[in-house]
Amino acid sequence: MYEWHYNLIFTTQYGYPLSPTNFSRRWFRPLLREAGISDSFTFHQLRHYHASVLLEAGVPVKVVSERLGHASAKMTLDVYAPVIDHQQDKAVAALEEYMKD
Repeated sequence: MYEWHYNLIFTTQYGYPLSPTNFSRRWFRPLLREAGISDSFTFHQLRHYHASVLLEAGVPVKVVSERLGHASAKMTLDVYAPVIDHQQDKAVAALEEYMKD
């Protein structure tokens, strides 16, 4: 018998890839409603939120890039430049704090 493996997180009950529409309609939107979040929030926006929070927390761009599956850290830098630019303020504050000691 042919052995297959998709290595997916979200699958049908038989292990096949889910249709994005079915995933949103059956699972994602009901979870949003339960959490009191607007139905207009998309799964893709959750991906952006995840990346932005990691970058704001100071996680290295290379690590975030790998988590997102980007081909390079440059791609992540290009997409998330506004979040990364905000890190400059944190860097200056950290340096000022260090210099006080």
